[in-house]
Amino acid sequence: MSGQQIRNVAIIAHVDHGKTTLVDQLLRQSGQFRANELKGDCILDSNPIERERGITILAKNCAIRYTDRAGNNYHINIIDTPGHADFGGEVERVLKMADGALLLVDAVDGTMPQTRYVLAKALASGLKPIVVINKMDRPEQRHGAVLNEVFDLLVDLGADDHALDFPVIYTSGRDGWATTDPEHLPTDGTGDVHGLFDMIIRHVPAPQFDAAAPLQVLITTLDYSDYVGRIGIGRVCAGTLRSGQKVMRIDREGHQMLQQVKQLFRFDGLGREEVDHIDVGDICAVVGLEKVDIGDTLADPENPVALPTVHVDEPTLHMTFRANDGPFAGQEGKYVTSRHLRDRLEKELQSNVALRVDPGETLEEFEVSGRGMLHLGILLENMRREGFELAVGKPKVIYKEIGGERHEPLENLVVDVPRDCLGPVMQLVGDRRGEVLKMDTRGNLAHLDFIIPARGLIGLRTRMLTATAGEAIMHHTFARYEKRRGDIPGRPTGVMVAMETGAVTAYALDQLADRGTMFVEPTERVYEGQIIGEHCKDDDICVNIVRQKKLTNMRASTKDFTVILKAPRQMTLEAALEYIENDELVELTPQSIRLRKRFLKESDRRRNSRRLTSAEV
Repeated sequence: MSGQQIRNVAIIAHVDHGKTTLVDQLLRQSGQFRANELKGDCILDSNPIERERGITILAKNCAIRYTDRAGNNYHINIIDTPGHADFGGEVERVLKMADGALLLVDAVDGTMPQTRYVLAKALASGLKPIVVINKMDRPEQRHGAVLNEVFDLLVDLGADDHALDFPVIYTSGRDGWATTDPEHLPTDGTGDVHGLFDMIIRHVPAPQFDAAAPLQVLITTLDYSDYVGRIGIGRVCAGTLRSGQKVMRIDREGHQMLQQVKQLFRFDGLGREEVDHIDVGDICAVVGLEKVDIGDTLADPENPVALPTVHVDEPTLHMTFRANDGPFAGQEGKYVTSRHLRDRLEKELQSNVALRVDPGETLEEFEVSGRGMLHLGILLENMRREGFELAVGKPKVIYKEIGGERHEPLENLVVDVPRDCLGPVMQLVGDRRGEVLKMDTRGNLAHLDFIIPARGLIGLRTRMLTATAGEAIMHHTFARYEKRRGDIPGRPTGVMVAMETGAVTAYALDQLADRGTMFVEPTERVYEGQIIGEHCKDDDICVNIVRQKKLTNMRASTKDFTVILKAPRQMTLEAALEYIENDELVELTPQSIRLRKRFLKESDRRRNSRRLTSAEV
């Protein structure tokens, strides 16, 4: 296929602005599939966690064969990227495969923190955006104001005149239409997305590479098959890649290794088709390489020249992963040793370029660093579902020494909240060393921009939802490093810790009901040192949660009455990670999430309390 018939386009946007839904419509209306081939919504979100949470975590590739009105055939490679900054490692590397970008913006929400983040990455990669204002079917849409916000954002990011002269199209991913005229929307069900296809063909340039030059392929993504092993996915940046040919693999450090390509696959629809060669500019999957990693270059053995490797921003958060050594260890999971844990983390490093793993204080521990709480939380959730048992410590930010002084990461925080809840939000963020940058109103909502230390975000979401009765919506993204701003208050309450191992009794729960909020329910098994509830005061107490009611041979003057217990607080994984303090751990198994003290016996906790409380929050 001629390079003039190839288009490589990435779709970038903030979380929940409709990227995946719009890609669904492009796939459905391309004419490439039968109606029964594409079932359900969010077709590209194939990961179970992606479907549960409604977010894109992993970058996906698909290809659409499209014929325009003049009868010209095009092969359009579409890359669906994550919208959350915690998965920026995915965004940065896949943009290397694109020649243009669709910048998707919600017609109501407008530009958001991740809009800025992904757009900055696209501009740094030299991509000119096509602005797609989505969700135009919403009655409260404000497309004119949103378009001005996009222009202001591009100016703020230092875009050149070429990028500022961007084309605009208005769409509804849910209803499946696209138009360039925002005043006459196809609300009668007759619209389609062919206008978006035409805009991609017209404004996304064809790959400008030299087919006669020596071979260069940049590997940007990895896949794995139990039958053929690791599969390298990348783009042919020079020459032609052929099945069976020998290539020189050049890694990040410049080391060279001669290897042979066994099979070549080209993306076609939602799958791949085997081909004998891949033309310059196209995206392919390479099978049969003995060793391949993200950022590697596959080059001509006679003239091996490496391409610039993939740059990924540094992690800002780290936590300790350790083998589960609790009394219930090994009862639910298949993989329970530190060797299993180390092998799984090494496997994750092969494809998760934003992750870092270092040895911990002991042989049983590993220091795992990532881009944020969600980034590490998704890894932990995946490990749970795979059958791992482990314990993790409190998340902590990563400091840098700059000019002999300690600097910490700061984040841009955006909060949308009802105006009558404005006071509690300002109080919460202010207590955590946050500063207001901008505030405006959108209907009944107040829209606030803050700059806040990354430390202050740990535990903030749960408290903000409590303070606003679940109404607050918050997003954040990394801003810069700055001098450490001072101490931030920790958890305001203590916890109740089980002093015996056994089954929880309703009698004990009833006796302790006025002491605070419980995390456990009757008949649930607990062990000594497990956190079973939140104390109503600021100190920790040990309680007997397995106590039975004493039996006597005398009938009481008052008969036993039915005990009515409050429902326990159910902790999600992210909520548990935000809740714990330095002397506590979250124990994860395929079926349970438990909170526990690092030292299970009270005598051990007293002996080690000074060392743990002096640790940096």
